[in-house]
Amino acid sequence: MDIVALGELLIDFTTEKTNSDGYPTMDAHPGGAPANFLAAAAKYGAKTALLGKVGEDAFGGLLVDTLKKAGVETKGIRSDSQVFTTLAFVTIDETGNRFFSFARKPGADTQLHFEELELDLIDSCRDFHFGTLSLTAEPSKTATQKAVAYAKSKGKWISFDPNLRLPLWPNRSAAKLEMLWGLTQADIVKISDEETVFLWGQISPEEVAAKLHREGVSIVFVTLGAKGAYYSGNGASGYVKSAVEVHPVDTTGAGDIFGGSALSQLLKTGKAFSALTGEELATAAAFACTAASLSTEAFGGISSVPEPEKVQEKVERHAV
Repeated sequence: MDIVALGELLIDFTTEKTNSDGYPTMDAHPGGAPANFLAAAAKYGAKTALLGKVGEDAFGGLLVDTLKKAGVETKGIRSDSQVFTTLAFVTIDETGNRFFSFARKPGADTQLHFEELELDLIDSCRDFHFGTLSLTAEPSKTATQKAVAYAKSKGKWISFDPNLRLPLWPNRSAAKLEMLWGLTQADIVKISDEETVFLWGQISPEEVAAKLHREGVSIVFVTLGAKGAYYSGNGASGYVKSAVEVHPVDTTGAGDIFGGSALSQLLKTGKAFSALTGEELATAAAFACTAASLSTEAFGGISSVPEPEKVQEKVERHAV
């Protein structure tokens, strides 16, 4: 196993149009940040598995089947008859940017207990990945904290994506506290420019990376939307751009797809993260930027991961 992630598997109801009264007509798409992350990593060659929980309902069953079809191991997903599968409602503005509302009081993803985790999946993986949505409520918060500690005790890479969703937090201070905790646990971080502003105000990607390196993070990717991304690690750093210009219809999952794509490329080297070269980091970031960009031309997260041949062809053409 290459990557095991813990966290939410949910339905994104995405606005595709609005009626004459301004109400959205929505289409259901499989999603959840860790699930999107794993689906991208799996498409680009990594062996992946999810630890999570869905409701014992129609959506829960559909989501598990979707992950199986995406090549993600699902034996670590629990089904609970007492809660519903979490639902997210995504409205989109004219630039493709999205705004979230959640049906999650509680949602199944928050009801995952540490005792329900398939720890053998963590035992067999190279990287353990998590985000902050599993830290918003108990018992999933404790399950996440214990799983991170377990993975670290086993010598696994720890990757983290803050994935800020303010509507799920009681206040901004609580969100910031847990995001900062996650950053102190990680070897590899993917963070967006919006999240860096939330945490530290208007500072440069270089300052972000320096701050995270001081906290013990080895490899940092700062995503910059349409401007590309900044990478830093092992004494190397730089900016990369997507190999394509796109016309976004939905940016849902693009950051997750960047993260899963980048990590899949780093794992392909077969190296310890401390041995990765600047060229390898730049190559992974460029591939991830292109995959994430292409994903925005389709709706949804898991369903928008572009084919590897298409991404590679764009990257190679751009490099010529």
